[in-house]
Amino acid sequence: MKTQDRHIRSKVRWGIAGIFVLFLAAFAYDVPAVFNRGIDTVNKTVALGIPHIPENPFQLGLDLQGGAHLVYQADVTDIPFADRAVAVEGVRDVIERRVNAFGVGEPNVQTAKVGDDYRLNVELAGITDVNRAITMIGETPILEFQEENNVPPRALTAEEQAQIDEENAAAKEKAVLVVNALQAGQDFDSLVQEYSQDDTSKNNNGYVGFVPSSVAVLAPIYEWAQTHAEGDVSQDTIETDIGYHLVKRGVEQEGEPQVAASHILVCYLGASGCANPLYTKEEARAKAQDIFDQANADNFAQLAQEFSSDPSVVENGGDLGTFGKGAMVPAFEEAVYNAEVGQIVGPVESQFGFHVIYKTGESAETEYEISHVFIRKTLDTDILPSQSPWMPTGLSGKQLERAEVVTDGNTGAVQVSLQFDQEGTELFEEITGRNVGKSIAIFLDGAPISIPSVNQAIGGGRAVITGSFTVKEAQVLSQRLNTGALPVSIELISQQSIGASLGAESLSKSMKAGILGILLVMVFMLLYYRLPGLVSVISLAIYII
Repeated sequence: MKTQDRHIRSKVRWGIAGIFVLFLAAFAYDVPAVFNRGIDTVNKTVALGIPHIPENPFQLGLDLQGGAHLVYQADVTDIPFADRAVAVEGVRDVIERRVNAFGVGEPNVQTAKVGDDYRLNVELAGITDVNRAITMIGETPILEFQEENNVPPRALTAEEQAQIDEENAAAKEKAVLVVNALQAGQDFDSLVQEYSQDDTSKNNNGYVGFVPSSVAVLAPIYEWAQTHAEGDVSQDTIETDIGYHLVKRGVEQEGEPQVAASHILVCYLGASGCANPLYTKEEARAKAQDIFDQANADNFAQLAQEFSSDPSVVENGGDLGTFGKGAMVPAFEEAVYNAEVGQIVGPVESQFGFHVIYKTGESAETEYEISHVFIRKTLDTDILPSQSPWMPTGLSGKQLERAEVVTDGNTGAVQVSLQFDQEGTELFEEITGRNVGKSIAIFLDGAPISIPSVNQAIGGGRAVITGSFTVKEAQVLSQRLNTGALPVSIELISQQSIGASLGAESLSKSMKAGILGILLVMVFMLLYYRLPGLVSVISLAIYII
């Protein structure tokens, strides 16, 4: 009997502990700012490097947050009757993506048919610049075909270089001021607040986090941290490619595993980046399987030199060096991390072709906790931004007559068929002719919606986009292409600004009624059930949170 009582008491204690843990977790989710202040205090005291809880604001609807309600009418006069609903859905998709890009949380975009008219209802909660949103929404979607940009970037002018040199000289002088202030006895945290130009870490006393060796731009900081102890502050600034850092070292920890591997790539006609295709996809798969069957630790480098399509590593036996997660495409990464050291796996398919992979090593590197005072350098890219990897071809939605979902007659694979007009036919044949083995990007409103590979020059004005499409994915792509091709314009016919006062008033009354009701229930539970009532009150409080 005593054993049973102890068992019951133990279950009750564990139950109460579990309820308390759930309470803390719920409280941290609801008011993360309070917990983050406590985390900052702990990190300053014992330097554990506890990460912050994300502070995501609650998404309020139009009635609570206020905003705008817009009604548009689509002009489908020139659209065949059977295509009108699909065309309007495509416009809805474009408007939704435009609104998302505008930064509106939880937008609501719906289509409606009123008689013979097609309308779009747009709710923009929390919008402040209604006129700008109206202008952006009302633009006709722009469809463009672009090719890989092989034009070398221009060099900096003498004036631009002089500007960079002048600003970097000023940055170096500021770095000297930081060091002088440190040597004069100013504490690290106040140096961060006074001098640091890293806004993200400045609000957390310069805390950057744990730095691995794989972050190339911070390699000098990592090397310094290797030779210093917890709590040390660099007595001079450490220069990197991006600026000057006065560094404070925290604790160290074991980081993500790094792997070393070699590979043999067999690309095929249509694979991404396959400059000299020798095989069809099925032939490449069979060739990769044949190489895998032959490969072992002794002959792998020789096979790579003989058969690999990857020119960047073919001369060193396919050696990729050491890398961490995120460095390779997902299919390759999954295969190499799941393999044992010394194991050869494959063929592994990626967008580049078929890989045979030899895993040669794995190690967990040490990461160092770093805080810094950061003085930024002016970089070439600040003056001369990086050029786009794509450039216009002159082919756009004006020359695309329509896109539709089709299936391959032999394999049954789902494809998207394109039909161009006469001008588009000539342009498309010219563009595909000079991009065989490369990719062409299809942009809608400046964002890529598909990047198919070119297998051969395509004439006749018809083309198909192939890929591992589901029917739904092909329908969405076709819809987006038609949105940029069909002349669907929209007209604003109603605009209504909605204040948040009505929803706020309703919310306030509901909150007061809810709180009063819950308090009455809690009082009744305590008076009538006493201790069990207290447990139920705690449970109810956790449920509410």
